Amino acid sequence: MTAYAHSDAGGSSVESSIADYLSLLKPGVMVLVVFTGMVGMLMAPGSLHPFLQAITVICIALGSGAGAAINMWYDRDIDGIMSRTQKRALPAGRIVPDDVLALGIFLSIGSVTVMGLAVGWAAAGLLAFAILFYACFYTMWLKRRTPQNIVIGGAAGAFPAMIGWLAVDTSFAWDPLLYFLIVFLWTPPHFWALALHRHDDYKAANVPMLPVTAGANATRQSILIYSLAMIGVSLLPSIIGQSGWVYAAGATLLGGEFLRRAWIVYAEGEPGQCMRLFGFSILYLFMLFSLLLIDKYSSMQFV
Repeated sequence: MTAYAHSDAGGSSVESSIADYLSLLKPGVMVLVVFTGMVGMLMAPGSLHPFLQAITVICIALGSGAGAAINMWYDRDIDGIMSRTQKRALPAGRIVPDDVLALGIFLSIGSVTVMGLAVGWAAAGLLAFAILFYACFYTMWLKRRTPQNIVIGGAAGAFPAMIGWLAVDTSFAWDPLLYFLIVFLWTPPHFWALALHRHDDYKAANVPMLPVTAGANATRQSILIYSLAMIGVSLLPSIIGQSGWVYAAGATLLGGEFLRRAWIVYAEGEPGQCMRLFGFSILYLFMLFSLLLIDKYSSMQFV
């Protein structure tokens, strides 16, 4: 892997690799963000040229990476405290902080500008707002000030499906709002499951995640409540006729399994159960949005 040398504060030479720079974009998170954005785009009425579809997906990916880079730049102090993040390129000293900030700003401006010029300024405007919301409102304000950081900040990860939809259709529709709500309500139980497992990390870094401020019992109860709300909203596309029986059946089965795992966390609260819920929640969201596409294109075949 190609390495780049720079000097740290003490004047010693430090090497960073391409992999280090790619890690700043949080590619694991980006995959799910891009996928929900792509589903929003493909679910929208009308059509978009395949080249513009590709541009839309790339811009959503780069916008996600931009917010992640700025998040890592700002959080490098607490990342150095938490065992989960200590080996990241910034706290480990493999990349200069100014370079990370520059990368985040460059990708922010570039992704929004290209989206606006190539696809449309409605989608570009929401992309800009999503980056700003995550990088500034969540990272710099909410995260270190309130245990509701994930609840409110979860909106940042819920925007991509709406951005994808707006790239195709700018008229008002309930569909993208429901997609937004699903991801918005999914984020707290997804992240709180991890936070329960990493309670000591957040406590050491003085980050007011719910398990730290309210305790494990209250957090497990909140996971169950938000899971129920998320499952209820996930069924609305079928209830109001936007999706058919394929989505309804799949969403019901997935929701039942999510609720089963959330109940186990609520009743038992073992760290292993929390991480199993966290892992399943990622699969859940991927499968749920996949079902939207499967339902749409399977129904088109019978029309």
